[in-house]
Amino acid sequence: MKVDADELQTNETDDRGRIYLGTEYANKRVTVAVVEVEAEGPDEDELAAAYREASESAADLANEWDDASDEAWDGLDE
Repeated sequence: MKVDADELQTNETDDRGRIYLGTEYANKRVTVAVVEVEAEGPDEDELAAAYREASESAADLANEWDDASDEAWDGLDE
């Protein structure tokens, strides 16, 4: 029995990495190739981008707070 690549389905594995192929493969020799493994969490590039974005947002917020604080202190002097 030969299976074409377009017939393959993406399935989730159990906690030990096992996948159920179904009864159509019972009593047959099956060769499986792992073509990609995805991590559960974000990769380093995604984490770095998120950190940069958070850092820029924090800097913007700090600048806005400085401006508002200066205006508030200036208003007290009047």
